[in-house]
Amino acid sequence: MTYTEAPVEIERLRAELATLQGRLDDRRRREFALLSLRRVAAAVFITITAFALVASVVGLWAATTVLSTGRWVSTVAPLPKDPQVATAVAEYTTTQVFEVLDVQRRITEVLPQQAAFVAGPITGQLRQAVDRTVTNVLQSDGFQGIWIELNRRAHQRVLAIVEDRSEVIGATADHVDIDLLPLINQVLRNLSAQLPTLFGKQITLPDLSSGEIPDNLRARVQDALGVPLPANFAQFTIYDAGRLAAVQESVATAKRSLAIFVTLTVVLLALALIISTGRRRTILQLGLGLVVAAVAVRAVLRGVRADVLAGVPEGVYRDGVAAAMTSVFGLLRLRGQQLLWIGAVLAVVAYLAGPGRGAVWLRSQVRRGALHIGRPSPRWIAAHLDVLRVGGLVLAAIVALLLSSWTSLFVVVVLLAVYEVGVTLLARDRSLPSHDAPDAPAAAG
Repeated sequence: MTYTEAPVEIERLRAELATLQGRLDDRRRREFALLSLRRVAAAVFITITAFALVASVVGLWAATTVLSTGRWVSTVAPLPKDPQVATAVAEYTTTQVFEVLDVQRRITEVLPQQAAFVAGPITGQLRQAVDRTVTNVLQSDGFQGIWIELNRRAHQRVLAIVEDRSEVIGATADHVDIDLLPLINQVLRNLSAQLPTLFGKQITLPDLSSGEIPDNLRARVQDALGVPLPANFAQFTIYDAGRLAAVQESVATAKRSLAIFVTLTVVLLALALIISTGRRRTILQLGLGLVVAAVAVRAVLRGVRADVLAGVPEGVYRDGVAAAMTSVFGLLRLRGQQLLWIGAVLAVVAYLAGPGRGAVWLRSQVRRGALHIGRPSPRWIAAHLDVLRVGGLVLAAIVALLLSSWTSLFVVVVLLAVYEVGVTLLARDRSLPSHDAPDAPAAAG
């Protein structure tokens, strides 16, 4: 290469270097863009996964509880024995009986004109007696069979409730009713035995304790009382907001879409973990997503509950409906709490395993504390054995009070037993004499 060709070669090399540098920069930008896209896609997928998982849990609850006759019957079976539900139903039933029999008018007619003023107090006392009778019938074992049969019959047609084809629970475009005539039948039987003069004659009504409900029950009650029954007699409206049909359609759609939601949850979770550039961060996002989704579902349930209760008169009726909803949605509420705790644990564990300043500091402190405690631990445990035993028992009792299932209680008991045995063995090992120590030198003679 000559002296005159050197500058040209240098320029060529510089140009070639600039070209290569540009290509490298383009490649780095593409890689950075791809990594950013993967991060965003993984975050989106894992967020959808969290909400799909919560939706799947709601769908499973609907399929196994609301849309399963056996499970539904077992869910609502305890309702008549609930004090608030029993009070509400007793109040409504007593009112219906007094209205159809016109009790105060009958009492006024049989009293002398000079004593007509006591008709009101007598009616009040009689109303209390009837209310007690209704409550006793509601909470009796005999009515339990009637209640179960009522719900079994109703639930066989629950999927067609928007078509108003149920004999017990009927739905129109704007309300849903529960037919309490079987309850009133049993109450009238008891009242006829206790207060035969109340009806002016001896009445005969069928005993429904076996759970068999005749199709002509309304006509038989009407004939026994000798008064025409209103068309809406014993029809207890529990929801009147024009949304029942939409709710039932949503539940049916959720059941049909359950398989799709479950499949979508599994597929999106796998995709998110595959394309993720940091699986720990993705697990953290999943935990946070579960917490947000669980809180959102609980907020929706509160809104539905408030909407339903707003359509119920204040007082015993609203209290009764609130207690019934608490019982029916109890399992779903428990599943929501479990998802929330699972999400919180995933998020905390994923964070503590990461490179964050707080996580690194906490891990170092734990290691330092473990090393500090580990060296003198047998001696220290032996000296504080009683305190450790009582402390473990108290902590287990507190945790058991916060948990509600038998499974969780069993786990707490097992962990407590392992802990108590562990600290006892450690303290025992420390208290045993050492056989490896050399013998003391004999005293000089």
